[in-house]
Amino acid sequence: MTVKTMHTEEVKELLHKVAGLHTEGGDARTKKIVHRFMSNIFQLIEDFDVTPEEFWTAVDYVSQLGKNNEAALLAPGLGMDKYLDIRMDAEDEAAGLAGGTPRTIEGPLFVAGAPLCEGFGRMDDGTDTTSEPMLIKGRVTDTEGNPIANAIVDIWHANAHGGYSYFDKSQSDYNLRRRIRTDADGRYFAQSIIPAGYGCPPDGSTQRLLDLLGRHGRRPAHIHYFVEAPGHKHLTTQINLAGDEYTYDDFAFATRDELVVDANKVEQSADGARFGVTGPITEVEFNIELVRTDKAELQDRHARPRALEEAAA
Repeated sequence: MTVKTMHTEEVKELLHKVAGLHTEGGDARTKKIVHRFMSNIFQLIEDFDVTPEEFWTAVDYVSQLGKNNEAALLAPGLGMDKYLDIRMDAEDEAAGLAGGTPRTIEGPLFVAGAPLCEGFGRMDDGTDTTSEPMLIKGRVTDTEGNPIANAIVDIWHANAHGGYSYFDKSQSDYNLRRRIRTDADGRYFAQSIIPAGYGCPPDGSTQRLLDLLGRHGRRPAHIHYFVEAPGHKHLTTQINLAGDEYTYDDFAFATRDELVVDANKVEQSADGARFGVTGPITEVEFNIELVRTDKAELQDRHARPRALEEAAA
């Protein structure tokens, strides 16, 4: 079809009214965003000659996406989370706040209010006796190497089947989720099990679109972190375990070279022995550098809907 309608007064007036620009009420910023968004949608329909059948198929897709509760899964798969990180990295650079451990995406599976431990915490509930035990350890410092005592290291990861507690109802509350306060030397330790990577639900909305794009929906084995300390910029990051098939082919685009960490098997961990952890174990060491800032708004994680966030406040 060669008909072009976007330039007509009828369409311009329609977009004006759709965004509420003809009324005094409402929020001015929301109006501008909706006007731009709908203008882009209308233009896309015209440029690609989208048929009514295709349009209503897309509407149904969005409806199913919501029913499956996969919007927050699709977002990283389409690079949205990564793009926000790129923007925040650029903002930090412009503000002179670059450096330290790199950020990467949070993902949709954080749960607020994990138990707080002093220096060391056991993350698993002990019911999985077949998975490989792991000791996560590291040190939190500033960018000059000075240890940061009393930093809160919030860690969460999947189990050996790629499932997360709270979302996987077979797991106990806060399994594989802990907050650890660093000791006087800035160190933290956590006993856990080696996580597995996971994939999008094979029959879900996200994988349905990825299939049309010729893409897989797999994530490598990884461990999530929030790290905070007064006077320092809050850090949202995650580490990938080296050697995973998808370490450098993450459908969520979260991999950064500085965040790929070796997992080393030892017969006995000297650090683990201090906390009664004995026998063969895999050590994963991740040292963290936080950037100093006096801006209070940068010291807390950004606001977004999260599981149990209100209950933990």
